[in-house]
Amino acid sequence: MENEKDNKEQLRKLKEQFSKNSGEKPKGDNKGGGGDPRRRFNFYWVYAIIALIFIGLQVLSSMGGNIQTTTFADFTEMIERGDVNKVKIINQRIVQVYLTEDALASDNEAYKEIETNPMGGKSGPHFSFEMPYEAYKENMTYFYEQNPELKPQRVVPEFEERKDIWGEALAYILPLVILIGIWIFIMRRMSGGGGGPGAQIFNIGKSKAQLFDQNTNVKVTFKNVAGLEGAKEEVQEIVSFLKDPDRYTSLGGKIPKGALLVGPPGTGKTLLAKAVAGEAKVPFFSLSGSDFVEMFVGVGASRVRDLFKQAKEKSPSIIFIDEIDAIGRARGKNALSGGNDERENTLNQLLTEMDGFGTNEHVIVLAATNRADILDKALMRAGRFDRQIFVDLPELNERREIFKVHLAPLKLAAKLDSDFLARQTPGFSGADIANVCNEAALIAARKNKKAIEQEDFLDAVDRIIGGLEKKSKIISHDEKKIIAHHEAGHATISWLLEHAHPLVKVTIVPRGRSLGAAWYLPEERQLTNTDQILDEMCSALGGRAAEEIIFNKISTGALSDLEKVTKQARAMVTIYGLNEKLGNITYYDSQNNNDMGFTKPYSERTAQLIDEEISKIIENQYERAKALLTENKEKLIQLAEMLLEKEVIFKENLEEIFGKRQWKSRDEVLHDENHPAEDAKAEGEEAAKADKTAPEEEPKNSDLPA
Repeated sequence: MENEKDNKEQLRKLKEQFSKNSGEKPKGDNKGGGGDPRRRFNFYWVYAIIALIFIGLQVLSSMGGNIQTTTFADFTEMIERGDVNKVKIINQRIVQVYLTEDALASDNEAYKEIETNPMGGKSGPHFSFEMPYEAYKENMTYFYEQNPELKPQRVVPEFEERKDIWGEALAYILPLVILIGIWIFIMRRMSGGGGGPGAQIFNIGKSKAQLFDQNTNVKVTFKNVAGLEGAKEEVQEIVSFLKDPDRYTSLGGKIPKGALLVGPPGTGKTLLAKAVAGEAKVPFFSLSGSDFVEMFVGVGASRVRDLFKQAKEKSPSIIFIDEIDAIGRARGKNALSGGNDERENTLNQLLTEMDGFGTNEHVIVLAATNRADILDKALMRAGRFDRQIFVDLPELNERREIFKVHLAPLKLAAKLDSDFLARQTPGFSGADIANVCNEAALIAARKNKKAIEQEDFLDAVDRIIGGLEKKSKIISHDEKKIIAHHEAGHATISWLLEHAHPLVKVTIVPRGRSLGAAWYLPEERQLTNTDQILDEMCSALGGRAAEEIIFNKISTGALSDLEKVTKQARAMVTIYGLNEKLGNITYYDSQNNNDMGFTKPYSERTAQLIDEEISKIIENQYERAKALLTENKEKLIQLAEMLLEKEVIFKENLEEIFGKRQWKSRDEVLHDENHPAEDAKAEGEEAAKADKTAPEEEPKNSDLPA
């Protein structure tokens, strides 16, 4: 007896569990609403049966209900009056009489009761009587012999065999049955019994989250996430909170409610979340911020409630909301205006679920965004998103690790230096590096190579940064000379200044929208000082300065250079406080809080001063670039002629003209520190040639107008 009670209790608990879980249905439940047999009955079947009975009665009545019975004597009277149009004999026994339209329109009392047959119209049978065909034939022969004047109007009977009257009824009913069945099927799907697209009408307030649990095979783990060591540690700790909560709560601590992944696009925020889903071994709900947004009012808040309800039922669990800025934008600052903003209602419900009266401590919320600056302060506070995990662009060592992950499945040449590729891709995100590897494989395949070489990776970097080469673009010789001297001016200034980015490659082959391009190797700095910014501005203005020195006129080719230096100068004056006239002040607002409604947070006098200082900084660096190029005019011309001849020049070509660069880049210094033996050997070789390759001493920055 006790065993039976235990089995019944376990069965009851299983039914309750299935009824709570909207995504799982117990077997044998056609409705999908749980294991209660009382809920299996569907009233749609009652409506369908009533409709079928009604339609069947209508069809049967239409087939025979409007046909009146008569006798053979009355039938012969109809023939004598000329009212009979035709006669049909069914199954050699039933005689059906069809009247003419004139007879139906007459005032004959016997015909007034006749109704129009809905199945056959006016041409349908109006009278019938039962008589075997042989008897009918004999009687009609006798009738025409007695009435010879009617012989020319003899009515010739038609014959029809009907084996089953119900078959005809089925032919009328079956299409209607199919239509009703389709209607019932759609209604059941819409009521939530079957899920799928039809369930959208009644399930529109349900969560769209995709569930990953132990039965779901998620192949991404933390081993697939290269670099991002700091972010991985914090995310792994969140996973351990759920796997072993007693380890942390035993000391009185509380498990964090949520963590926000913040960083530029392509840095691996969603990849980290996938790794959590693969490692956590707890229910993982994944969806996007836009999944909450719908055209109907209140749907977003309803979906938030349903999402957290499912997560609490399966706790401990994790909820991941990608691109949370779709619903987490600061309230009162949305693009839409009006009395009711659906996004704000959704955000309010999310805030309540994350930290409200009914909060469950065993549900952790992960979210990702690249616009943390526009999120609502209430969403960012401790108790909701306790941690902000910054996923920044990868540095040199991290890029090296990312390259190793993406190079593993490729067929590579033997002499491929992944360290060199990492140094050639500063500022690239993880997604960009994956794109470089894929593009290199496509380029190698296009050239019918059996392995991917280092040259293919460099071409892939050029393709991604500058675009496709357009060798077919028609450029005159004079324009080509201007482009060559412009690019040579950039290369010369960058080679002569300490803080300018060292040159890698220069080309005058059109790429994308540019007529020429130069590739530099920017240093990865955490801080930038005034001298570094000014050197970069001077290098950017070197192209226009070279045009003025050589041709004594300037062109429109420096548009992108002017845009760059103008932004840098404005940032020095208005953001970083690097200008003596304005002093240590910034007008940058990191929170985008424009509480006073001003278009600019300074006076007209200050605006005029800002414009003057920006112009002064740019013009000083332009004069500085002209001074440097005037001193090295012969080398500039030599470099431009080499560029016209070869169309593409590299760092080695500049060393032939200018000698070894006086300053080492930060990456070169780090590389030398990692390989001290090679560095010592290189220094020994350079010492022997010092008198031949040492560059002329350039003027100090302080000697030039700043």
